[in-house]
Amino acid sequence: MSLLRYSFPTQVLSGPNASDAIAGWLLDHGCKAPLVVTDRGLASLPLTPAFVNQLREGGVTPSLFSDLGGNPVKSQVTAGVEAYNQSGSDAIVGLGGGAAMDVAKAIALMVNHPGDLFDYEDGKPGALPVNQPIPPMVMVATTAGTGSEVGRSSVISDDETKVKKIIFDPKMLPNLAILDPNLTLSLPPGITATTGLDALCHLVEAFVAKGTHPMADGIALEGIRMVAENLRDAFDFARLQYGTDEEKAASKARLGDNNTEARHVEAREKMLNASMMGAVAFQKGLGVTHSLAHSLSTVCDLHHGLANGILMPHAMRFNAKAVPERFVRMAQAAGLSSATPDSFIDWLVQLQDQLSVPRHLKPAGVTEDHVNDLVHYAVLDGCHQSNPCPVSEADFRTLFHDAIGA
Repeated sequence: MSLLRYSFPTQVLSGPNASDAIAGWLLDHGCKAPLVVTDRGLASLPLTPAFVNQLREGGVTPSLFSDLGGNPVKSQVTAGVEAYNQSGSDAIVGLGGGAAMDVAKAIALMVNHPGDLFDYEDGKPGALPVNQPIPPMVMVATTAGTGSEVGRSSVISDDETKVKKIIFDPKMLPNLAILDPNLTLSLPPGITATTGLDALCHLVEAFVAKGTHPMADGIALEGIRMVAENLRDAFDFARLQYGTDEEKAASKARLGDNNTEARHVEAREKMLNASMMGAVAFQKGLGVTHSLAHSLSTVCDLHHGLANGILMPHAMRFNAKAVPERFVRMAQAAGLSSATPDSFIDWLVQLQDQLSVPRHLKPAGVTEDHVNDLVHYAVLDGCHQSNPCPVSEADFRTLFHDAIGA
């Protein structure tokens, strides 16, 4: 009988105003000049200058790098390393969603390592070793989606081919993860929905992935429960801020007596933790949904969370025949009255409708003309290797056709 190897992530600080502790942590670790890495969109919002000022008031001298977008590419990492060196930085603070944190981790890796970023690609023959110091890293999640704040990898695309490459090493694990719900209270409904479904997809795919990892399975099931109990509330609170009059009235009626600021903060914190738990759980593996979604990002530049949110029911119908007992357990975790594979998939579809996420890819601009390229990149993606059943090229083609819709 073979031995099983488990690992658990880094220190996590969760709760309202958790970000207040970052400056003190940096000073305690001998760091006075952090490079704050975020994306262009977040940099343009009041949250980012307020965050930088908060660090400054805490006694450190931050610099800001924000030259990146939703699907980061290698040249942005190179520019970030240059910014780190020019500013005399001594630590990295990633602020944002998965893109910002992936770039932040890649910058931290390349500060002291020679060669090209893709020389460190996971699984690449002759890949260079990660054997030089990596500056201290603090990751601050501003969306409840990727869980990158506890990840040991970075997904970066080639500038020219747009192919996503995974840079992985245990030394890339951030030293501190910050889950501060106050940083997510102003997220609009659409981002709340798609990032929340992204978190759910990580939990679901990790639980059904082949292999044995009881810690990951337990974390995944608890995360599914937390999403089932909190995502709709977080979405409804977002609609109370940004929705139409009709949407506001519907959300207020559904929240009922739970329509309080305390409940909003609680829902956001629970979703941040569920997102983080998804990233812990998928140490076990992911699956076909992510291979489909990664291909959509490459070919159509589709937002990763939106892609996962649309694709998940289609992919899970494909998987349910392989591991039906796993779907029963997920249905139980989600609190469904009928615990069957069909009831769980029906629940995923209902969530799409409740969160105003389309059931098919066509409304997101994906057409049959894209299918050949989509299938090509999906087959190359490594995530489906841990899917509970094999996925052939023909299977990918069928899944994309079904997901695009009539």
